[in-house]
Amino acid sequence: MYANGGQESERGKFMTRIAHLGLGIMGRGMVRNLRVGGHDVTGWNRSAPDLPSELLDLSLAPSISAAVTAKDVVTICLTGPDAQRAVLMGDDGVLCHAPVGTLIIDATTTDPELAREIGAAAADRGLRYVDAPVFGSRGEAWDGRLDFICGGSEKDVADARPVLESMAATIHHLGPVGAGAAAKLVGNLLVAAQLVSLGEALALARKSGLPDAALMGFLDVTDYSSALIRGVGRNTLAGDFSPHFYLRHMLKDARLITDHAHRLGVSVPMTAAAAEQFQAAVNHGHGDLNASGLHVTQFANAGLEKP
Repeated sequence: MYANGGQESERGKFMTRIAHLGLGIMGRGMVRNLRVGGHDVTGWNRSAPDLPSELLDLSLAPSISAAVTAKDVVTICLTGPDAQRAVLMGDDGVLCHAPVGTLIIDATTTDPELAREIGAAAADRGLRYVDAPVFGSRGEAWDGRLDFICGGSEKDVADARPVLESMAATIHHLGPVGAGAAAKLVGNLLVAAQLVSLGEALALARKSGLPDAALMGFLDVTDYSSALIRGVGRNTLAGDFSPHFYLRHMLKDARLITDHAHRLGVSVPMTAAAAEQFQAAVNHGHGDLNASGLHVTQFANAGLEKP
């Protein structure tokens, strides 16, 4: 299956030698579940990672080149396009050092054009590339319940599947390289719209004097409800904005969506307006809150105290 080999683990399961690059909120959970799945994982991060106790024994490489040497698979989860260019295409990047035949599985939310550029550059070097961004945040990553949206060849996605299954609730193949990145932006457009409308609705409800529990009681059961409304709604009303997915990353994704849509000639006025609201919230110092930290600014605009 993998050009560089692989071996049996002590539990008798096929053990893939994996370099995982990026040990942030999402990456830590991904590594946890790769190891639970019986894979041999070496980690790398651009800065010293803050690892939970369960990962303190994780083997950490001092460089990208050291991390990817003699690996079957490289899994990646970074903050966005700038980090991707540096980590994958830089002078000390993955494409310079990964052995021929290595399968690269990139879970970064990015520009579809950049995904295709990376895929082409990887192919030129005899490497295989699957863009596989995810839906889910910190909890889903830690529990192995991410939804992977993949772009790549049929064979490459099939070969990626045993690795992804360690981390996934579901796996979806959308088409060639770049299709996963495009599908992720489609989904995040809907996330952005729900976050903005939920904040406005909750501010209106709070200003109207509606009790929080009764409000969520009917929002739970209506036909327009969603997991985001049910979960994020309760957290906002409780004033809980601990980061599962940073607001500054939501701003980055909203800009990616509008840029991608404009290149294709698709009008996305609601998403453009949402991006401006995310920008304003970041400007007010809320970028390191959860994406729902937007609601702090929306409540303030309604003349309300912080939720």
